Amino acid sequence: MNPRTFGASALRIIQQLTTDRRTLGLILAVPLVLVTLLYYVYRDVPVPPGGQDPFPRIALIMLGILPMLVMFAVTSVAMLRERTSGTLERLWTTPLHRADLVGGYALAFAGMAVLQSLLLSAVTYWFLGVTTEGSAGWVVLVAALSSTVGIAFGLLASAFARTEFQAVQFMPVFISPQIFLCGLLVDTDLMPEALQWLSDFMPMTYAVDALMQIRDSASMGSDFTGDALMLAAMALGALLLAALTMPRSTR
Repeated sequence: MNPRTFGASALRIIQQLTTDRRTLGLILAVPLVLVTLLYYVYRDVPVPPGGQDPFPRIALIMLGILPMLVMFAVTSVAMLRERTSGTLERLWTTPLHRADLVGGYALAFAGMAVLQSLLLSAVTYWFLGVTTEGSAGWVVLVAALSSTVGIAFGLLASAFARTEFQAVQFMPVFISPQIFLCGLLVDTDLMPEALQWLSDFMPMTYAVDALMQIRDSASMGSDFTGDALMLAAMALGALLLAALTMPRSTR
């Protein structure tokens, strides 16, 4: 990776993002709208005596799911758009390397992921009344890591797609099994052993587990650290694969 071309690539993508209102809206506004909609879905659901309101648990889990889903879709389509428009083929005539391109995308979108996580966490805590034993800062960290995983796998998916539609088709393949197996619907400990084994290979499982630890405990132990490191390792691995497989031609 060349620091100069890496920095130039990241700056170019940041400039594109700041002028693209639709993409900014998708990254920053849509998750807020969805989690607020979820609040109203559950607002009038009766809670039996001694029972727990289901919304706080589900809303907290959504902070691990929505960022990953949104960033996967945005980055995979954004990269495909540059390839199909011929922008990348022109960039390949410069000293730009695959690692510079993928790293620049990752850095630019990671900045947006942090902002997205801050806004989403603020709305969830301050306006929707979700509380946790652990600090909100840990929630922001997990949401940002989840977003970064979505960015990394979105870039990886774009390397194997030829059109924007094909890139979007990868999203249900990547996201849907994780939603079923991450612990949102059923605790992973209650799943059949084979499904537990599959869930161990899915990044969303670690995001949900980390968020549940923040909900239940004021101090973060080794399990939380392991979940965070696993998310970071999966994101890094996907970025490395994306850099190795990114085609230099649209054909």
